[in-house]
Amino acid sequence: MIDLKLLENDFENIKAKLLLKKVDEKLLEEVKEFFELQRPLKKEIEELQAKRNSLSKEIGQFMRNKEIEKANEIKKEVEKIKEKISALEEQLNKLNENLYSKALTIPNIPDEDVPVGDDEEDNVEIKKIGEIPTFDFEIKPHDELGVNLDWLDFERGVKLAKSRFVVMKNEAARLERALINYMLDFNRSRGFEEVCVPFMVNKETMTGTGQLPKFEEDLFKIEDEDLYLIPTAEVPLTNLFRDEIIKNLENPIKMTAYTPCFRKEAGSYGRDTKGIIRQHQFDKVELVCITRPEDSDKVFDEMVECASDLLTSLNLPHRLVNLCSGDLGFSAAKTIDLEVFIPSQNKYREISSVSNVRDFQARRAKIRYKDNKKNRLAHTLNGSSLAVGRTLVAIMENFQKADGSIEIPEVLHKYL
Repeated sequence: MIDLKLLENDFENIKAKLLLKKVDEKLLEEVKEFFELQRPLKKEIEELQAKRNSLSKEIGQFMRNKEIEKANEIKKEVEKIKEKISALEEQLNKLNENLYSKALTIPNIPDEDVPVGDDEEDNVEIKKIGEIPTFDFEIKPHDELGVNLDWLDFERGVKLAKSRFVVMKNEAARLERALINYMLDFNRSRGFEEVCVPFMVNKETMTGTGQLPKFEEDLFKIEDEDLYLIPTAEVPLTNLFRDEIIKNLENPIKMTAYTPCFRKEAGSYGRDTKGIIRQHQFDKVELVCITRPEDSDKVFDEMVECASDLLTSLNLPHRLVNLCSGDLGFSAAKTIDLEVFIPSQNKYREISSVSNVRDFQARRAKIRYKDNKKNRLAHTLNGSSLAVGRTLVAIMENFQKADGSIEIPEVLHKYL
């Protein structure tokens, strides 16, 4: 959640930044109205509290002078003031509740160095890494390769569930498992602690990282339970420290986890309907860091480097892209996407997003740390490392041979 005091005190400036993320201007104006309704209530409450305190001192003086009748008169006046304060505080609390519910739907403020733009067409390429392969035969897309090799069974995936589900078989199933193990080992070698988390979480957890209430339509809810299937391991990993005060954050908390991820993909109708680029269920290895504000930029760079080096170790050509304001995610203040080259599409496709969320999630989830005896909000960061299915797609397409076989990257041999 954004800092409401910052929004109130610098409304027009923060509003301008939020509009770059396509925030509904009407929503911001509604929040401004709440601020304007709060001010006179707060002022009146403060004035009444000051008057009550002053009269309470007079009561004490009269009691010491044994002027009981005068003391009792003032006590009656104090009681009336208390009743009025209570009524005003009730009004203020209702306003605060409504303001809080509105604030939960306002996205994070983009960093100053985020490129201004409307959509992915305005994202800024930082650099390309690795050589795009050349082929002296007609290349096939991964879905065709997968069916020919008996690796991917789309028909039975639909039979078991519905569209956007697949059954992986034979070497595809083994390669999926190998990639997960390799990614976790790679991240551990970079100092990330491996964690195994629940694949279902409650509403409070989803709210802490920003999935609720804004994106409920994208989530799979468990009927008659306060549980949701997770869309990413970012959710449980970050919320491990919800409502906690971390005693020592001199060194960042760095975590990695494998989980399946579940998404309705409500806004992706008609996109990537063939193959396994966009599925309702997919495997992913995640990176999450919790750090002091002064360390978050350095940690962000380390996370981007970790994901990029992982792709390089697999000999997969990719590029780094700085997302523009209009393409930036709800919780992110800054995001660098890693896009892997997909030969059949002759373009780069997202395989990882690394985001610095600043204190946005920490404010929602009350993740704090001790700093010279003061409790401060931590910074949280997250990134894919990597989307396993898309890595499988990239390997199949980039390393396909003329006979339809697939060459497996050397670093994965020991896992197979």
